[in-house]
Amino acid sequence: MRKFNRLKSIPAYLPIVNIDTDMIIPKQFLKTIKRTGLGKNLFFEMRYDDKGKKNNEFILNQDPFNNSKILIAGKNFGCGSSREHAPWALLDFGITCIISSSYADIFYNNCFKNGILPIILDDEKIKQISEYSKRKEEIEVDLSNQKIVFGNNKISFDIDTFKKKCLLEGLDDIALSLEKTDKILSFEKNLKNLKPWIFND
Repeated sequence: MRKFNRLKSIPAYLPIVNIDTDMIIPKQFLKTIKRTGLGKNLFFEMRYDDKGKKNNEFILNQDPFNNSKILIAGKNFGCGSSREHAPWALLDFGITCIISSSYADIFYNNCFKNGILPIILDDEKIKQISEYSKRKEEIEVDLSNQKIVFGNNKISFDIDTFKKKCLLEGLDDIALSLEKTDKILSFEKNLKNLKPWIFND
């Protein structure tokens, strides 16, 4: 998992509430267990028409938002099913930070496990930041200092200390387990001495 520290981007503004995981990545694309290749189908039913042609009215099909790394979304983002393909699709598209007033719990936690920073702000602060999307101007997300910088303004955001550490150090569940390799090996050695019959072939 890539480390997350600072991020600069023109944000894409998608002010739709209750965007569920099926809207993020529809069920027909869930057959794969790979984390790559899903970006082209992100928000599939909004990005394409019935014939598969791009909808030029949709924000992520427009320049420069098709290269945005930051998505500003409506409340209750990521509701619905718990599919981890949703953050995979966002990440594969290039989005590594989401700003919303609220998230579904499972989606929120899945973001951290995949290197995406989900920031929670109140609606008034989101409105301020969304103006920079409309003007096609960059904002900066500084995870270390827990601040969003836009123009001459700064907004602080809260984040769980452990989740922050995981993003800063690029630690997913596997990496966290590997950090405990010495303790795991020591436990297995002691267990083998105490109960050798468990390890008999």
